[in-house]
Amino acid sequence: MADPRPQRGIDRRRMLGLALGAGFAPALASGPAQATGHAQATGPAQAAPGPAPATTRGPAPDAADGPAARGAEAVRVAAAQLGVPYAWGGGDRLGPGLGFCDEENGYLDGGCLGESTVGFDCSGLTLYCWYLASGGAVELAHYTVAQFNRSAPVDRADLLPGDLLFFSRPDAPLHHVGIHVGGGAMIHAEHTGTLVARLPGVFEHPRWAPEFAGARRPVPLGTRA
Repeated sequence: MADPRPQRGIDRRRMLGLALGAGFAPALASGPAQATGHAQATGPAQAAPGPAPATTRGPAPDAADGPAARGAEAVRVAAAQLGVPYAWGGGDRLGPGLGFCDEENGYLDGGCLGESTVGFDCSGLTLYCWYLASGGAVELAHYTVAQFNRSAPVDRADLLPGDLLFFSRPDAPLHHVGIHVGGGAMIHAEHTGTLVARLPGVFEHPRWAPEFAGARRPVPLGTRA
């Protein structure tokens, strides 16, 4: 009998996107000039999940003062997640969560690591950081395309800490998102087998620079993006 778990994972991912208003992938502007090379892993393979770093629940006193304050708080929350395992489908507004596997994601060395790992995937991390930082005023979908569509566009020259950086390639439009922390660095959850990590030099990185698709700034519910 075929294992039903991969199909359940696919159905769950599709339902998340549909329920949260993902819509269609937007047309993307051209990214920066192509670079060559290969991405380096952001951390060692994680055979077993560890406890998530303790994070204070609830907004900081200045979290509602404006985009800069909310963004700075989102970076603080993201920094507290450094070292949390990647889990495909993991994470929500309450923090790290149990992942799962679908046809292509959640596996490491042929085994389904996702379903036994408590952690974040890329969009689970960003939605958690922004929900906590804003005191619940910013509630992003657990889907990269929906996060792109729901947030306000930002020119690279106008980036603030906390803005979201999106990445795309022809075979996988808007496949990744990270949190800009300033100085051309981002915090992100990259792929199964890695940990939430800080990546410097994003706009010069041999993998991520050519895949950069634009920056967005999350906005509170009821605000037009």
